[in-house]
Parts: sequence; C-alpha cells; structure tokens
Amino acid sequence: MRRTGAQIVWDMLRREGVGVVFGMPGGSIMPIYDLLEKSGVRHVLVRHEQAAAHAADGFARVSGKVGVALATSGPGATNLTTGIATAMLDSIPLVCITGQVPTSLIGSDAFQEADITGITLPITKHNYLVTDVADLASVMHEAFLIAQSGRPGPVLIDLPKDVQAAETEFAFPNRPFASVQRAVPEPEDETLRDVVKRLTRAERPVFLAGHGVVRAGASASLVALAERSSVPVATTLLGKGAFPDRHPLALGMMGMHGSPVANRAIQAADLLVALGMRFDDRVTGRLDHYAPGAVKVHVDLDAAEIGKNVPVDLSVVGEVGAVLRRLLDSAEPVERAAWSKRLAAWRTDAALRDVLGRPEPTSLAAPRVIDAIWQETEGKAVVVTDVGQNQMWAAQYYPSDAEHPFVTSGGLGTMGFGLPAGIGAQIAAPDEEVWVIAGDGGFQMNVQELATVVQEDLPLRIAVINNGSLGMVRQWQEMFFGGRYAATRLVNPDFVQLAAAYGIAAWRARTPEAALAAISSARAQRGPALVEFQTTRQGDEANVYPIVPSEAALDEMIRRPEPGRDLQRASCRNARGRAR
Repeated sequence: MRRTGAQIVWDMLRREGVGVVFGMPGGSIMPIYDLLEKSGVRHVLVRHEQAAAHAADGFARVSGKVGVALATSGPGATNLTTGIATAMLDSIPLVCITGQVPTSLIGSDAFQEADITGITLPITKHNYLVTDVADLASVMHEAFLIAQSGRPGPVLIDLPKDVQAAETEFAFPNRPFASVQRAVPEPEDETLRDVVKRLTRAERPVFLAGHGVVRAGASASLVALAERSSVPVATTLLGKGAFPDRHPLALGMMGMHGSPVANRAIQAADLLVALGMRFDDRVTGRLDHYAPGAVKVHVDLDAAEIGKNVPVDLSVVGEVGAVLRRLLDSAEPVERAAWSKRLAAWRTDAALRDVLGRPEPTSLAAPRVIDAIWQETEGKAVVVTDVGQNQMWAAQYYPSDAEHPFVTSGGLGTMGFGLPAGIGAQIAAPDEEVWVIAGDGGFQMNVQELATVVQEDLPLRIAVINNGSLGMVRQWQEMFFGGRYAATRLVNPDFVQLAAAYGIAAWRARTPEAALAAISSARAQRGPALVEFQTTRQGDEANVYPIVPSEAALDEMIRRPEPGRDLQRASCRNARGRAR
C-alpha cells in the first residue's frame, strides 16, 4: 500500500491507540494538518505550543496513556521545550511530533529552521530526525515503545516537510523493537528477605513513597504492607495519592514544605524504605544531615537513580508494584507502640500551629481556600496545580488518594503548567470534576488557554489565588533577603472580567463565607467556571510553612509562628541558629 509520510503519521497514531492530540499548525507541518479532518483523531487547538506539551502531559498523567503534541518547525518546536523538560523530569510518557524545513534546506538557516533534535537531546529519552519516509512507520512505533518502556519519558520526532509529502510502501510494524524492550530485573529473593528482616527488626521505620508508586498503580499494595507492618508513610510531592492522606499511618508530604511530622519522622528513623523516588534535593535538605541514624533501602525501576544523591545500604532494582507485592507476601505483623506514640505527639504539636485551627478571620487565607474546595468536593476532585505557594498549599490542604489524581509539575517546577495541564486532565477524565489551582503569577503565563477551555467546552473549574505578588519569591525575600521586595509585586487584571471576556462564568471571593458560596456556584455551573480568591497578603498566613531553608537539615525547618509571635524575629532566630 502506497502512503505519504503525513498519512503514515495518522495511521500510526491510530494504531498506537491515540484518540486525541494537542497542537498548533504552521508552515512546516501543513501536510500532516491537511489530513486532520480525515484522521479520525480529536485535535485540541491550543493558543501556544508550550500549552500543547503541558496539556499532553496532563492527559498522560490522568489517563495513563501516552500524550501527543504537534508543532511546526522553528519557534513552534522550541515552544514545546519547556513542556518536554517538565515531562522528562517527572517521567511522563509523551510523543512530540514537529515539522521541519525540507531536507534540502536543513543547515542553511532557512526560514523557521531550528535544530530541535539537538536542542532537545538532553531533555528527551530519545529523539529522531526522519530523513527517509520509508523509516517513518518504524520510528513512530519505536517512539511509543520508548516513551512507555522502563522509566517513562518524552520522545520527539522531527519530520521535514518533504518527508511528510513523500510516498512509500507502507505496512504496520508487527514486532517490538528489542532495543527498547528491556526486561525489568527481578530482585533476588535473598535481597527481599533482607528487606523484610530489616522491617521486622526496626523500631522507627518509615516508608517513603514517590511517583513510581503512583505510576505503578501500587497504592493498594503499599497500604496493605504499611498496615501489616505498622510502618508510617511519607510521600513526595509527586507521590501524593500513593498513600491516602487521611490514613492513620499517613505522615503527609516530606521535604522543604513537607509536614513537620514527616520531616521529624525521617530524621529520627532507624530505617527508611524509599519506593519509586529519587531523593531530590527538595526532599532531603542538607545531605550530610539527612536521616543520620537510618539504614536506607532504595527500591526503584531506574538503577541510575540508586545511590545517585543519597548513599544507600541496600538497593532493590525493580518495578515498584511487583516489589511491594512480593514484600507483602512475606512481611510479618509488627506492633510499634512507642513509635506510634511519638508520632502522635508530633501530630498534636503540628495541629496547634495550623491555620485551620485558628479562629476564622474576616480576611481570606489561602489554606482556607484549599480546605473549602476539599470540603465542597468531598475530596473527590482531580486537582491540577500550578507552581509556587498555590502548589504547596494545595499539596498540604487537599488530601488525596489513588482514585483522585493530584497533578503538578515536580522536578522542573514550571509556572504556567496548571491551566493547560488541567485541559489535558479534563479531556482524559471527561466525567470527573477537575479543579485547576493557580497563583495569579503562574496563571497569567498561559492565561490565553482560557480560549481553548471554551472552544473545547470543558467543564473545568479554575481557582486563582490572588495575593498580588509572585508569592513564593516574595516569601523568600521576606525571610532570607531582609524584606527587600524586588520585582515581585504584580499589577493584575480583573480576573472576573477577564474570564467574562472569554465567556466563562466567574466569581470573586474576599472572605471565607464568600469563598464557600463561590465554590458552590462554580460547581453548579455546566460549563467552565473561574473563582478569583483575593487572599491574605501579609503576615504568617500569607506564607507557606514549614519551610526548610537552603543548606538546612529537614529538622531545621522554620515552623509557622505561634499566634502573636513576631514572624520576622522568628525567621531571623532560625537563621542565626543555622549559622551557629
């Protein structure tokens, strides 16, 4: 059968089970777009190519499938790179297809030419420049295999315009590529027996659950193992949902803005079992003071991650779900009354400083907004965040479980991620309630995608936390740079009127009572809805706590000041203590 390169692209996308792609057309990808109406694939037209990558990312995280983004050459392709890097660091399977100038012009600095394979080499699992249409079908098949095999990640295929138009004999590839079908090693029985033995003997063990547990769908196995062995569980930011946040053994999120209980438990532990996480610097704090008395066991699919950041005593290379099931088969029931009592005391201490435990003020603190969304949705929404204070508040105050994904940019910390990723998440789960939680700064980085929300008629709910600043940067300036607020104050539009200009129903809330009413109204809306929450801009309720300063240990976190205590003195005192 004779097919053009453009026809092969759509044939292969359908063959790989792709039902939706996100993109924007341009000159060098016109042959592919010329066949769009006959493709049988849904196309979501974004307003910026970066949003295409983020939307494909959000779709992949919620659906469990490969996300697909299309862009033209030059600026179209380079606009994808932030989204590609985001997916690479968070291990999200994407296939990005970019147009390229004709092969005869490559290297001539032609109009809208960019060496996108060179540019993306460090931020993709693999990439291709296809110069022979006869190779295209096998390249696309291999790209999808690479994106999903082993540790997932993004793959880019660059297609010159003449290759898209060229014809070749076409047949679907019918065999997997041995080069990418690498079998995941099975840990030896002796190694797993050693892990079980250490779990049984430990007095203060902690499980650390990362994104690998979420990607493996292994939450139920982790819960069963934790309950049988009486081991508390702390999660990474991307590990939210790996273990139910409301479970009695849940310690919450660990790290720079993690719960005091989780950070204290890690520092006091005599055994850490890390599951599908990479010991990122935001998780560990100061490395030479990290869990100093703990034996460290690291379970991960990617052998390159083991020992990369934190030296470990025992390594287990394998698929996290399979390892958990095997550990569960041989784990022994253990009671740890003394450890449980100690953790309970730390929980009580943490609750005394919590914003939600204070008398409700007339002003609106951001944690109360997140709690109100959680209360109104009964914890059953898919939450997609942007990056900054809004992200940390959402992680802290919206308890999650495996059934309701928590979607956020972890490794790259990409502002502007929330809205387009929310579009992808809503398309992946059309019958689910999806809330985008964004700050006023990050929201405006891809605010144009409100048009995409309307064009696709998505029932997306959007919460804009408006504190008139780049909040996380402002907080660091307040705490560590002498209150010198440089380039963080924002002059914002009227977000309610802005939403209305796109045809989106919107509300504004300035008090806790108004917040509840606005959330309820937004949830009752058939189409998209936006709520602007004008939140506290000064005082300790405008900051994220706890915070572990740079080069500090996890147990040197700055805690939320007790009511009436001066914030600046508390911060300075903590800083002096670290200096000593």
